[in-house]
Amino acid sequence: MRGAAVVVGVGESTYYKRGGSPDTEFQLACTAIRRAVEDAGLAMADIDGFTSYMDRNEPVRLSAALGVGPLNFTAQTFGGGGNGAAAAVTLADAAISAGYAETIVVFRALAQGQFHRYGQAGRVRRARGAGAFTAPYGMLSAAQICAMQTMRYMHEHGITQDSLAEIVLAGFEHAQRNPRAIRYGTPLTREQYHASRWIAEPFHLYDCCPENDGAAAIVVTTKERARDLRKSPVAIVAGAHGLEHRGGVAAFADPTFPTAYHRHVGTKLWERAGCGPQDIGVAQFYENFTGPVLIAIAEMGFCEPGELNDFVADGNIRWPDGGLPINTAGGNLGEAYIHGFGNVVEAVRQVRGESTCQVPDVELSLSVSGPGYAPGSAILFGKA
Repeated sequence: MRGAAVVVGVGESTYYKRGGSPDTEFQLACTAIRRAVEDAGLAMADIDGFTSYMDRNEPVRLSAALGVGPLNFTAQTFGGGGNGAAAAVTLADAAISAGYAETIVVFRALAQGQFHRYGQAGRVRRARGAGAFTAPYGMLSAAQICAMQTMRYMHEHGITQDSLAEIVLAGFEHAQRNPRAIRYGTPLTREQYHASRWIAEPFHLYDCCPENDGAAAIVVTTKERARDLRKSPVAIVAGAHGLEHRGGVAAFADPTFPTAYHRHVGTKLWERAGCGPQDIGVAQFYENFTGPVLIAIAEMGFCEPGELNDFVADGNIRWPDGGLPINTAGGNLGEAYIHGFGNVVEAVRQVRGESTCQVPDVELSLSVSGPGYAPGSAILFGKA
């Protein structure tokens, strides 16, 4: 947050529909990491740290396979989902700013075809922790959990189904310009959205992210090291990762329910950055489901809850003419569900001027991770 750490490389594997990857999850991780390091103009031996979230690909195996030099720092965040994407970047920022490492790869890889489907409820032999309040009653999937939050929020603030559709249509429209995207070449109309089957009301099929195989990565290093590298560095302006007291406690007993768990994150992020939502011209909002995106837009301060219908309408969240284009590579819904790390990569690309839906003259680029799950996180990138 003091400007000591910058992003100097981004990389991704090919993105596949669940089960479509010819490579293992570990191979996908290696591909994305290699491409990010190459993009930075570095060698694998220059890497001395790894951070991630919920990832199975351990640094000891990665370092051996990739030829990484001696490791000085490794870490993962707490949390049960894509809410850790931005937090993993803040870990790298903290380690570099403190001098524990010089060049860290932040990554996420998943192969739902090889392991398990995140969208499918598994059999629970014994319900523990928060699951003890939900699993015995049939609430077993993320779709169900987010649907209950969203339905209550829609009721309290008069949010329409068309506002959920706007999140989907923006992602699909932007994906048509992105050849990397799973939904590239398959546009979606509002009529098709409303005609699709229910998954967990108020979520239609297209409100739910696809199940994908793939990996994405970024390289974070010091300002000093970045001066000699291939591309202009992207600054980590500020990050936030946390929750309010009793945020996310079991059985929806959070005192501020329904929430995306980003009120505290938003407050801290803008305080640390010295700017506010009014200064942001492009943003990436993690969408495993559309409802939490709407809640997060309000909780991050872009509008009041009762203003959401108007805020997302009339193309305001679409490129090129919207006031706040979101998910400009397609997001989880349109590009690929890599647990939200593709959104981090796209936020960096916007500052670099390399997006397929490039917003002009981007000074600040926001990525909000995992609304709907606690602890939330967000990261703000900018010109170095």
